[in-house]
Amino acid sequence: MSFPRSRRAFVGQSLAGLAGLGAEADTPPAPSVSAARAWNVICVGAHPDDPETGCGGTLAAYAELGHRATIIYLTRGERGIAGKSLEEAAAIRTAEAEQACRILGVRPVFAGQIDGATELSGPRATQFAALLEAEKPDVVFAQWPLDTHPDHQVAAQLVLRAWLAAHRRFPLYFFEVNTGHQSLGFAPTDYVDVTSRREKKKAALLAHRSQHGDEIVRQHVQLMEDFRGREVGVAAAEAFSALGHARPSSRPGSGCRQPGESARRGPGRPTAWTPPRTPPPSRAGTSR
Repeated sequence: MSFPRSRRAFVGQSLAGLAGLGAEADTPPAPSVSAARAWNVICVGAHPDDPETGCGGTLAAYAELGHRATIIYLTRGERGIAGKSLEEAAAIRTAEAEQACRILGVRPVFAGQIDGATELSGPRATQFAALLEAEKPDVVFAQWPLDTHPDHQVAAQLVLRAWLAAHRRFPLYFFEVNTGHQSLGFAPTDYVDVTSRREKKKAALLAHRSQHGDEIVRQHVQLMEDFRGREVGVAAAEAFSALGHARPSSRPGSGCRQPGESARRGPGRPTAWTPPRTPPPSRAGTSR
């Protein structure tokens, strides 16, 4: 799948402010966050292993840079192990998710819905919005809403409703999982080079032993990373689709501009980016 370069924005507001990761640049060293508030980075997925699949490398990068990264799992994957009761499967998959989060350096939170029976009711939406608001997010990553799995659809819609209820205060990015089979019509606006975090992401996925993490990595994740990497000229990348509040970077060659710039500086060759060192200006100084 290809898109006109003029329509691509290769980093959103939450990724602005850093040098790009092309062939000419290396990953910047992890900064100290003592002088600047760490971000609250939230990733929402329907089941254990969904966030790791589409966003694991990016979350690892945020954590390595000193930001607070959290995964909210809508369910505990209760129906994900054949021959196990809901309770047995939940215990196994919860432990696997916790191990994966330790590998990535992120914190797990479980939203309390049931795998295969997720709900998008008014009370559920209110409950989830309160949960997300309590995390005081600076940026949120969520599953792409056009998906063949009903639980993935619910997870995406709950985040979207919470984002609207919060008056679009934080940048919102959607990630893909198993594109073409589950995520449908995914249109990337942003890329993150995850080449240096590829092994860490793989280890996190392998922690999901009940889900045959090795097969997931080999048959889906590596192919996705390779394909997205080729789109931006790196070995491995994760792709995202920004919604609304997220803004593209004004890095030369991106084909995008920020408010106050007189003209676009592109189009140019797509570039992958790393997470930011400092919080977004709109929330800098906000007390926690």
